[in-house]
Formats: sequence, C-alpha cells, structure tokens
Amino acid sequence: MATRAKKPDASPSLFAAASLDHDAPRPLADKLRPTSLAEVVGQDHLLGPDGALTRMIETRSLGSLVFWGPPGTGKTTVARLLAHATDLEFVQISAVFSGVADLKKVFDAARDRREMGQGTLLFVDEVHRFNRAQQDSFLPVMEDGTVVLVGATTENPSFELNAALLSRARVLVFRPLDAAAIEKLLARAEAAEGRALPLDAEARASLVRMADGDGRASLTLAEEVWRAARAGEVFDVATLQEIVQRRAPIYDKSQDGHYNLISALHKSVRGSDPDAALYYLCRMLDAGEAPLFLARRIVRMAVEDIGLADPQALVIANAAKDAYDFLGSPEGELAIANAVIYVATAPKSNAAYKAYGAAMRTAKQAGSLLPPKHILNAPTKLMKQEGYSAGYEYDHATEEAFSGQDYFPEALGRQTFYDPPERGFEREIRKRLDYWAKLRRERGG
Repeated sequence: MATRAKKPDASPSLFAAASLDHDAPRPLADKLRPTSLAEVVGQDHLLGPDGALTRMIETRSLGSLVFWGPPGTGKTTVARLLAHATDLEFVQISAVFSGVADLKKVFDAARDRREMGQGTLLFVDEVHRFNRAQQDSFLPVMEDGTVVLVGATTENPSFELNAALLSRARVLVFRPLDAAAIEKLLARAEAAEGRALPLDAEARASLVRMADGDGRASLTLAEEVWRAARAGEVFDVATLQEIVQRRAPIYDKSQDGHYNLISALHKSVRGSDPDAALYYLCRMLDAGEAPLFLARRIVRMAVEDIGLADPQALVIANAAKDAYDFLGSPEGELAIANAVIYVATAPKSNAAYKAYGAAMRTAKQAGSLLPPKHILNAPTKLMKQEGYSAGYEYDHATEEAFSGQDYFPEALGRQTFYDPPERGFEREIRKRLDYWAKLRRERGG
C-alpha cells in the first residue's frame, strides 16, 4: 500500500515559538556579562591593582571565600571568572533549590575530578539559606581541598553563617555600584546597541539613581527605555518614571536593609541631625516599614539617648504613638515625624541609661544584702526589738526635707551611679544633687 509523503512542516518548532532557538535575543545584562576580571566595574577594592582578589590570583593561593553584597554587584560573575583565572572547574548550585542529596552528588563529582588532577570551584548562591547541618557538610570538603567554596550572600554572614564555616572562609564585601560604575555599564550598553539612550541629562541621572547600585537592574531599566522609545523620542524624568514604574527600594523588613536604616535613623537622632533623621524615617516609611515599629524605636531613643536631659521627649514620643493609633496613615505619620524632629533637636544624655546599667551590675554582683535597719519597717514587736526602723528620720520633718541619712546596705557602702551632665534639664538635677551632697557632708550622712 502506498504511503502518503509528508509535507515539510512550515510551522515553527516549539523552541522557536518560545524564542528559545539559538538566534533568540538575549537580555542585555547577559550579553554584557564581563569576560575578564578587568571588565568588572565597581569593585576596585577587590579587583584593582592592590585588591584582595588580585593578590590571590597573582600568588595562585585562592582559598574558600564568602562574597557578601547586594544583588547586581557581580558576585556570580566574579566567581566564574575566578575559576577560569585559576584553572578550576566552575560548578554552580543554589541553596534555594539544593538539598543534602544534591550536595553529596556535587562533592562526589569533585572528588572524582580531583583524582584526575582537576580542582573544583563550587559557587553556592544564597549560601545563607542552607541550614546549620547543611552548612556543616561543607567543612570536610573545604578542609581536604576537594572544593574551593565560594558562597554568595546578600545577608550579613556574621548572623547567617555558622562560625565553623566562617572560620574556614574569608569574607569579601561587594559594594553597591556607585553612579560612575553604573554610567560605565550604560556606556557599554549604548556601544553594544549602537545607539544612545533616549533620555535627557536629568532623566539619565534619575535612571542611575533608580538602579540603587544594582548593575543588572540598570541594564534592565535601559532595555525598558529602548523598548518604549519611538523614533526620535527623548524622555524626561516624568516620562521615564511612567515607563519604568519606578523600581521599588531595596529593603527587606526582616533583613539587613531594615537594620541598616533603623540604625542610621537612631544614630542621626543621637547625633542631633533632624534633617538626616527625617530622611531615614521617610526612607523606611516609603519602603513599607510599619509606622508603629518606628514609633516604638523613637520611644526607645527618648529614654536611651535623651533621658532626663528633656523629660518631655518621652511624653512627645508616646504621644506620637498614640496619635498614629488614633489617626492612622498618613496624618499619623506626620505625628511620628514631629517626634523625630523633637528627639533629634532635644539635649542628649545617656546618664540615666548608664546609671541603670551600673546599678544593675552592682545589684547582680553584690548579692542579697539587707538594707540598713533604720529604713526597714517594724510591724511586729520582735522586729522593733531587732532594731528595725530605729533611728529613721522622716525627711519631710527635717530642715529642707532632707535628712542626709545613708540608704545603702552597710556591707556595700555608698555608691554613685547617676552622674548627670550639665545639659538640658539635667543641669538643674545636677545642682540639686550637688546641694544635697553638701548637706549630707555637713550632717555627717
């Protein structure tokens, strides 16, 4: 029986239809991926003439490393290029998708490679996502040289990685790309595309800021601009923001961005800089931080950094919290801003904070000392016979309502914890304390 000849299939293949054929366009960030360490921008402290990685390569003494830095700063690229520069096999895994079984396969393959005289650079992305047991599994293969581990993390290694792993690896910090580094990337993109970005000077500077130090993000933004531009069109800042819909700030309320900004806010208040304090407050509010978290932190600032130099600071801080509870957003956020300005401009004192710490240390170290008997109540006859309350002077019945008696346990002796400075309201407290000290000396207290 005759068979019908098949007609050539004119329809595209599934791969072609999905733009997965070899001629499919590649993202700009992929096309411009550096092919040598010299092409990496923004990390001169690591890759410059005297950089840490440059010295390692020159001495051929590459050890296990942890790359710590924000996204888009070149951690993966540098690891790949390091493997090439040191003739190591580059193997990449992600802690997000890998488990113990995957690690065992990788380690076994590295051992086989080692027997053939080939070393392995194992790059572990998001290494902080491995649990403690998984992190410990790296220790033997790091110690015996089966792999050179290069872990990448966006989180602080001191908090997220085991001490044992950190002791066997050197932490190298990747910095966010500055404006000059982002400009270099944009210039390379323009050279690769053969056309300039259709942005005026102000819009171009705005795009650089939108990248937030992320090189990959800057190239993605550039691609969006080219896709949106019609022939001869040049975008201003307003149009640029409409097109790219403004990239969200890099901020994770449970991770480093959160702690970095709240630290900056607190230290700006402590340093009496209301403008910087307002800036960091707005950074956090803009990124979605819970306003009540900020209000609680401002209460802490009032008691820790201002204390009795301005007793009103705590009142204002608590009032701001109550105002936000009552008004909600956005009016309640203005109350928090008012409190930030108040505490930033208030006189500063940590005297009460230090006094509390010193008193707590003494309380813990001195043990359960009995207070002097003259200040103990004597509700029973036996206690009176034991001398409780004997000799107590009722301060309100004395001259100037001050008896000058000693209230510390006899075994401890008189202590001084609180030492108010000559600032704000504590200047008045200092005068009182000095006067009472004089009366105490005169009365033999």
